[in-house]
Amino acid sequence: MFVGIDWSGARGPRLRGLQVAACRPGKAAPALVPPPVGGYWTRRAVHDWLLALRADGHRVLAGIDFAFAYPRHDRGAYFPGVAASPATAPALWALVEELCADAEDFYGGPFYRDRRRPFHAYLNAPGHRGHLFESRRRLTELQCRRITAPSPVFNCVGPASVGIGSLAGMRLLHALTEAANPAAAWPFAPPMAGLTVVEIFPRLYFKLVGADPRAWADPDNLAAAITGWDSAPPASARVASEDEADALIAAAALRRLADRPAVWSAPAAAGPAAGLEGWIFGVEWVNDLA
Repeated sequence: MFVGIDWSGARGPRLRGLQVAACRPGKAAPALVPPPVGGYWTRRAVHDWLLALRADGHRVLAGIDFAFAYPRHDRGAYFPGVAASPATAPALWALVEELCADAEDFYGGPFYRDRRRPFHAYLNAPGHRGHLFESRRRLTELQCRRITAPSPVFNCVGPASVGIGSLAGMRLLHALTEAANPAAAWPFAPPMAGLTVVEIFPRLYFKLVGADPRAWADPDNLAAAITGWDSAPPASARVASEDEADALIAAAALRRLADRPAVWSAPAAAGPAAGLEGWIFGVEWVNDLA
């Protein structure tokens, strides 16, 4: 099964932006997955649902729309000069979980709101721009910008505040990889037969098939984008939000990208840093960066 998850780092139980879509091998259209309880998904419900799929014997490749780690190749550390700077991505996830453990539903706000922590200096956070904040980019983001540019992970302010969702996502990754039957978080661990989670960027998947991600509300545009991934379009490609469109295109794209060896080999081609920063699934490696 291929699962596309448009993630949300927002606070509160009503996460309108958290949407899930899935499709099975073949060419059947991806479909939105309704939340198991109530009218909205929660991050905890996503966690439980993914582990339940695995427990039921499904083989799942789940793509989730947040950065799995911070940049590291450029400075040799996630937080240069900080003695407690984690050395690996799993250690980073554990740190975020430790500092945010009292916040419900994998919320990551305590990490960027506590100005006493040395990490705060690197973040552009609500009400405070850290004096060490820079628009640092991971290797995968530098490669991806040939087609479309992701936002910097250290930013936790404004419409491009991917940092908020990423902190919540790091807590999710910690929980999934520390479960009794753990998931594999690629590329930090090789894919496994049960549950593998990968980082996705839905805007990229529109662009790779020549579709306009800004026209997500146009049913013909969304249907053409999904068809571009060798998939049948949904019976109705009329969606209520950009988040729904992103989940649908991600599920369809994952199904085809999973068959491309160059997609899986890109982090190894990029070098050791990719195994510390993570990699956007579908970004291929081209060795011509300055």
